Amino acid sequence: MSERPLSPHVFHYKWAYTMTLSILHRVSGLALALGLIGLTAWLVSISLGGAQYAALQSVYLSWPLQILIAIAIVTLVYHFCNGVRHLAWDVGWGYERHQARRSAAIVVAATVIISVACLYFMFRHGAA
Repeated sequence: MSERPLSPHVFHYKWAYTMTLSILHRVSGLALALGLIGLTAWLVSISLGGAQYAALQSVYLSWPLQILIAIAIVTLVYHFCNGVRHLAWDVGWGYERHQARRSAAIVVAATVIISVACLYFMFRHGAA
């Protein structure tokens, strides 16, 4: 049994940007799954009537929850952009090193631009 080769662990590889984006994609998927709890609570409060909605809305408008909502928006945008990149890989596009680097830069740039736009329109004066 000791002669069998072991599967290489992550620390046997040279760290690369693709590893970072892959790990972030998995973490963002987990964070979005957890964020669904908050979205579900908000939707249930709407269905229960105005008093329950107002009570939960006051909690959601607090600054700690606003920060979590902003993080959730950035997470959603990143997961979407990187998911499109993964779909391109699924059809066989973008495997070359220069293509992977370019698509990684596009994912990061698109995440920043779209997130800033979403957060601006969400948190501008009078929007919340």
